[in-house]
Order: sequence, then structure tokens, then C-alpha cells
Amino acid sequence: MNEVLIKAKLAKKASSKLALLDSSTKNAFLIALSNALLDSKELILKTNEIDLLHNDHLSDSLKDRLRLNSSRLDSMAEALVQLSQAEDPVNHVISETIRPNGLRIQKVSVPMGVIAMIYEARPNVTIDAAALAFKAGSAVILRGGKEALNSNKAFVSILRSTLLSCDLDPELIQLIEDPDKELAKTLMTANCLIDLLIPRGSARLIKTVLETATVPVLETGIGNCHAYVEKSADQDMALKIIVNAKCSRPSVCNSLEKVLIDEAIAETFLPKLVSKLRQANVFILGDEKSKDIDSTLGLATEEDWATEYLDLKIAIKIVKDLDEALDHIQKYSSKHSETILTSDSILAQRFLDEVDAAAVYHNASTRFTDGGEFGFSAEIGISTQKMHARGPVGLNELCSYKYKIFGEGQIR
Repeated sequence: MNEVLIKAKLAKKASSKLALLDSSTKNAFLIALSNALLDSKELILKTNEIDLLHNDHLSDSLKDRLRLNSSRLDSMAEALVQLSQAEDPVNHVISETIRPNGLRIQKVSVPMGVIAMIYEARPNVTIDAAALAFKAGSAVILRGGKEALNSNKAFVSILRSTLLSCDLDPELIQLIEDPDKELAKTLMTANCLIDLLIPRGSARLIKTVLETATVPVLETGIGNCHAYVEKSADQDMALKIIVNAKCSRPSVCNSLEKVLIDEAIAETFLPKLVSKLRQANVFILGDEKSKDIDSTLGLATEEDWATEYLDLKIAIKIVKDLDEALDHIQKYSSKHSETILTSDSILAQRFLDEVDAAAVYHNASTRFTDGGEFGFSAEIGISTQKMHARGPVGLNELCSYKYKIFGEGQIR
């Protein structure tokens, strides 16, 4: 029996007890885990440095995803405290009805059971996924990228030792250490053991999981995010929003990848935008109309319009009006986050109503698509699908439900 099946069976067995834990016990573990992270900072950072040294060939954006530092660990520890303060999503009565025959029917939230995560070089996901699954009453199986293996092993060691210190079963959290792709396939097809699989990473990873998995999958999609600068936009505000959305952290899925500019303001706005982006070391591509205004831009290809760069790189297109912007977004959007920058409230409402994406914005940065920023506490990813969960996937989205029916001898 391989590593996946052994650990999946251990997680499945442990999950039945976790489903019955009270909120105070779960919250006490999260507080203990927060303290353990802070106490283990030096060890974690030394381990992470090993991963960085072994993966010096990675792009700067991937290194940023892999890198841990004191500030990021502080944020992770604080997020665990906030998660402990969030309402327990398990055993909520979602709805209740009484039928004409007297049957009382409750729809009640319940844990998924065993949640599996397949993700790439982002060791912070190890803590995020384990903590969220635990609070939502589910065991978790983690299969991170080989680039972050040492960091992930350090985190899982802390997770399991903290479970033990809280008199909880350490088998609730499992890490698949072997990078063999066949084991990943086993995880994707372990129908009797995995209740929900969540892939988080590149378009290639997500596509592979969607095509291979036979277990239920919650798709967290890529972020080919657009900003449309309409002719009535406050240009200073638009510049500020675009630079923030692209540059504050270009390696994450809610960063901006494409800018569409109304042709009525392109002659004045594009040079200002190019200047601001170049000050931030952004490599800029443009369509033919953009290059007519600034010949120094690279020429965007058809592939560029569909690509999530996750880097200090952006593509600009000049469009006739809102209709052309909407057509372009409909064709190339990954349905993650899209924003319109305009002073015209009627056009803004059209954009919000017509764009098919998990999050649509008016005069705001796409970087706000995040569970914490939405007030949902932590999140495990951004779903771009429409079934079960869409947008930030938080505690409630990590639960299922069942019906409890109370009778007094009714028969049919």
C-alpha cells in the first residue's frame, strides 16, 4: 500500500472524532498553534532558507511565493488567532421547516470529512489549509510542491506536535512527502477516502487535477484579472489603483494582469500609466494601437491576452468603449476578479451586472479579493467555479450539510 492510501486511511479514521469536537477545543488548538509558530520562527526560517537555496533557478515571482520571513510568519500567527475568534461553521441550522404532516426538517451544516490539498511552492498554504480544515471539522491531507518540501515538513511537524499537546489525534493532518506524480494521481482518485480535493496553483496544475480527479473537486482558478479605464475615470485614482493591483504583490492570483483603456483618453492616459509602471519595474506589452502611442512597448500576442503572468509584467489594450471591453473580458477572463475605473455610475452598474467573474469591482483594486479583506476570516483559495462555492473559500464553504428529520410516528 502506498503512502497516499496509508495516510488517507489514517486521516479518514481520525476525522470522525474531529467532527464531534466542541468549538472551545478547536479554538484552543488554533491559539496553541499560533504560539507554536512564533516560538518556532528561527527553525522555520532556517528550513525555508534551505528550500530557497535548493531552488535558486526559480523565477523571482515563484521565489516570492516560496519565501517566508518574520513578517509573514507574524501574519500567519495573527490569522490563526482571528480564525479562533470566527464563528464555528459546524452544526448550524441553516433552515427549518414543518411539513403539513408534522415532520420537522432541519438543514444542518456538517464537516466535509477529509479534505485534500494539492498545491505548489507556497508553504503558507500548509498552515492555512490545515487550520481552516480543522476549524471546519475536517481532517486534511496536504500534497505541496517539492520546492517547499522542507518548509512543509517543518510546518506539519509543528501542527502534529501541537495536536498532541492539546490531546488531539495527530493523524488529523497528513503530509504526502513523496513527489511521485503517480501518488498525486492516487490522491485524485481515492474516492472512498477523500471527500473534497482542492487544487491551488498554476493553470497547468488545476487543469491536470480537473482532467484526472474522480473525487469531488473545488476549482480554485487562475487570476487573469482586468481593469477597464473608462473615459470619465479619475485618472489619478486609476493610476493609483492599477499600480497597486499590479505591483503590491504580483505573484498572487488577485494581482492585475491586463489594462483596457478607452480610446477617448488613450493619448493622455497611456503615457502616464507607462511612466508609473516603469518606475515600478513592470515590463509592459501593448496592442498595435498602444504601440502607435508608445513604440517602446512590446507587442502583445494572442497568447498574452489569455496568460496569467504572476510577475512584474502587464499587457495593455486600447478599446473603443465599454462594449468592446466587455467582449474582451468575456473572451479572456479567468472569471476571478475584474474592475472598472469610471465616474459614470450607469456604466459601472452595467459592468458589475454583465461581467461573469467571482468578484467585480468599481473603482477599487482587484487585490481585495481575499477572505480576510472580505471579512470572512482566513480562506483556502479563490474559487472561480459556480457550484458549491465561488470567490474566497472560507469556513462555510468547507462544510457540507445534511437533513435532520424529527417525527412523531409519521408514515407514508
